[in-house]
Amino acid sequence: MSLNTFDDVSILQQIIDKSKYLVFFGGAGVSTESGIPDFRSVDGLYNQEWKYPPEQIISASFFYADAKEFYRFYRAKLLPKGKKPNAAHYKLAELEACGKLKAVITQNIDGLHQMAGSKNVYELHGSTLRNYCLDCHAFYDSTFIDQSENNEDKLPHCTKCGGLVKPDVVLYEEGLDQNVIDGAVRHIASADTLIIGGTSLSVYPAAGLIRYFRGEKLVLLNKSATAQDSIADLVIHEPIGQVLSQIKVQ
Repeated sequence: MSLNTFDDVSILQQIIDKSKYLVFFGGAGVSTESGIPDFRSVDGLYNQEWKYPPEQIISASFFYADAKEFYRFYRAKLLPKGKKPNAAHYKLAELEACGKLKAVITQNIDGLHQMAGSKNVYELHGSTLRNYCLDCHAFYDSTFIDQSENNEDKLPHCTKCGGLVKPDVVLYEEGLDQNVIDGAVRHIASADTLIIGGTSLSVYPAAGLIRYFRGEKLVLLNKSATAQDSIADLVIHEPIGQVLSQIKVQ
């Protein structure tokens, strides 16, 4: 990191130390250091060849029209097989454990925040770790989805009623869970410090939640510039794991 970046990390440390109600809002960039590609970067899923555009495949209408092709893409590209939390996930969990961080609000569906130890996590777009039968609502974990690839039709069918199992992720054309939204808004509105990391703030309605922030310090940690950089109190354009790994928990 450059000298200026070290200076910025020192400022970030001071902001975190003084905060009484710290909230983190994160996107795909939080998990890229764990080897999970984002959708919109140069190396993201939107720039890889597939039979259909990714945004079409992960839409609700496509799931119900061609579940087999949906799951072929889903298993290959969205299940975080063998992926582990990185320094950013662990530091956020550490900040929560000591009472400094009040909530993690994430656009990610990989479950890495919980794997790292975070408890109060609001998953705006759901999670690959939760899956439910569309008929009887029986719960299944991600291993069940992965292993069902060996079935003759390659679809995950409920072992209780035979219904099709669907990931508890928010597909295109589906609305966000209102209870999750309400909780996220409550924490953002209560925060004196909001750290936004690993997101271009271009995915709505999730990105629009930051308008509820009325606190003192807004921090943006993202490798590339965002439309909100000009209103932030501190902007650091470096990998978020590298930045947060330098933060000391008091």
